[in-house]
Amino acid sequence: MNDSALISVGLPIALAIIMFGLGLSLTVGDFRRVARTPRAVAVALVLQVLVLPVIAFGLVLAFDLDPLLAVGVMLLAASPGGTTANLFSHLFHGDVALNITLTAINSVLAALTIPFITNFAIGYFDADGELGLQVGKVLQVIAIVLVPVAIGMVVRARSAELARRADRPVRAFSIAVLVIVAV
Repeated sequence: MNDSALISVGLPIALAIIMFGLGLSLTVGDFRRVARTPRAVAVALVLQVLVLPVIAFGLVLAFDLDPLLAVGVMLLAASPGGTTANLFSHLFHGDVALNITLTAINSVLAALTIPFITNFAIGYFDADGELGLQVGKVLQVIAIVLVPVAIGMVVRARSAELARRADRPVRAFSIAVLVIVAV
């Protein structure tokens, strides 16, 4: 398998397995708790969707970056947190339900915010190009994050013992994937 196939096929499969493992640690009650206290979700969304791009824009201006690099930084600032954020939350015993909620909401919002922020940056920095709505990316996040998490939650609801036994191997696999991706 070449590097391209490893990244385009292997990585999404690995991420789906990791998300399944996260689902094994979650219950519907975890998401109810997040829904009962929406303040954390609202604050995190405002910070990521509004404040982060404004800070990135300020840094791009302060460092007088090349237009293409400036657009790239703005694109990164507009991009939602991904599956690795969920994994780090799980590995370090954070609020995984909150993190997955943010990933899901940000991924849907990203279909609008990424083109808006990126096209603004392209126009402002006189770079060539245009970015359209990325509905396919939203569907990809649903397939890689939400579906495997839901399956893991169903497995846990039906067999808490299986979920408990699978936790350690899935954590080890998750760490191995992080190390491989980092290298």
